[in-house]
Amino acid sequence: MLFISITNAQETYHEPYRPQIHFSPRAHWMNDPNGMVYYKGVYHLFFQYYPGGTVWGPMHWGHATSKDLIHWQQQPIALYPDSLGYIFSGSAVVDKNNTSGFGRNGKIPLVAIYTNHDPKGAKAGTNNYQNQSIAYSLDNGKTWIKYSKNPVLKNPGITDFRDPKVMWYEPDKKWIMTLATKDRITFYSSPDLKNWEKESEFGEEAGAHGGVWECPDLFTLNDNSKKVWILIVNINPGGPNGGSATQYFVGKFNGKKFVADNETIKWLDYGPDEYAGVTWNNTGDRRIFLGWMSNWLYANVVPTIKWRNAMTIPCELKLKHVGKELLVTSEPVKELSLIEEKPIIDKNILVNKDFDVAQKIKKVSFPCRLNLSMDSTEDFSVILSNDIGEQVVIGYDKSNNRYYIDRTKSGKVDFQKDFAEVHTAPRFTENPKMNLSLVIDVSSVELFADNGLTVMTEIFFPNKPYDKISIHSNNKTKIKSLEYIKLKSIWK
Repeated sequence: MLFISITNAQETYHEPYRPQIHFSPRAHWMNDPNGMVYYKGVYHLFFQYYPGGTVWGPMHWGHATSKDLIHWQQQPIALYPDSLGYIFSGSAVVDKNNTSGFGRNGKIPLVAIYTNHDPKGAKAGTNNYQNQSIAYSLDNGKTWIKYSKNPVLKNPGITDFRDPKVMWYEPDKKWIMTLATKDRITFYSSPDLKNWEKESEFGEEAGAHGGVWECPDLFTLNDNSKKVWILIVNINPGGPNGGSATQYFVGKFNGKKFVADNETIKWLDYGPDEYAGVTWNNTGDRRIFLGWMSNWLYANVVPTIKWRNAMTIPCELKLKHVGKELLVTSEPVKELSLIEEKPIIDKNILVNKDFDVAQKIKKVSFPCRLNLSMDSTEDFSVILSNDIGEQVVIGYDKSNNRYYIDRTKSGKVDFQKDFAEVHTAPRFTENPKMNLSLVIDVSSVELFADNGLTVMTEIFFPNKPYDKISIHSNNKTKIKSLEYIKLKSIWK
């Protein structure tokens, strides 16, 4: 069993760069979140996991559980590679009506739908080495039994045929599978999770196509009591700041076909370090999103030793009208307050050149949350730094109406040529009033601006931990309110 005692957690989870408020595996490699489902008060997070090293390898489904989305306990590995191949990404559902027939003695089955990736077929150059399989659990996700007649959906000859996200479509009493199929999405339906029929395709000429489409998700969000369909499509490469990223489409779905309201490119996170993001199933009216906090450009070579890569903060997705656009907003889940200490608040700060946040709060420590609100928008930057000249700069550029994160001087940057760059994201509202929330861990920052309209996720690796936060402006920026909140480690 892989349960971690408090003592071991304190030792294991305090190595250099180890996130203190984000989930990361105790050891070894991790990438995509998958199989995310909420059942009987427990959030299940499965994830792409290689227990044999700290670089990508034969994929398993790792497993972690939480009762509050913040504190996580790593569980034994859920699914191991088999004769059909590695266990790639997918999803899990609560089959409450026992459509699959896997339920026994009144026990409701959890059913996992995943991609089997045959490495021999891939190496041989075949075009059908990825197929969809299922497994089920009758003990609330603790153990899993693979279906004896896998695969349940065979590849018709598409090299990238993977990452099934499955949901129940109540109007037609059927399951819908949203599948990534190279440069588009293909929808399938099934009455029982075992027999699948193709319904339609979407996206051949829509959205961003700088790389392969992966890890899709289809769900609804409420817009003034009206249901609006959202289709998430992760793409690698081709992100707005290089490498991998998460795009989305707003539209309609009738159980067979998805139609986008428009096919312009929209990004859920503009930073370089959120990828493979999808949402939890079975969470009622809430739509909770989680991504992998890295980028395929450098994920295998970031300078961690025993473990590699972490997840983002779970976020709640909502809709907001901006002009004629309907945009998805993303903000940290309310449960983050469980690890927040009492806020220290300063008001009406006039920043003329530099303002040291420690003037008010005495001592800055990470992890923390920094909330800023302003009545007017001017150039400004928030600087995370140490006393050896390393820094991450998070700011707003008024002339280009965009936010940015600069990690060119952040510390260790030479492990990959594209890491040390300045990344940008547009501001979507014309409202002069601005609010900015930064969730800062020891090796990452997540920016949520204008109530989640602009989001950026960024990782960094200073040679000495950052211990200073300052605000810089050349234009006498007035900060209406500054709120500093210390965050308690989830591993203590």
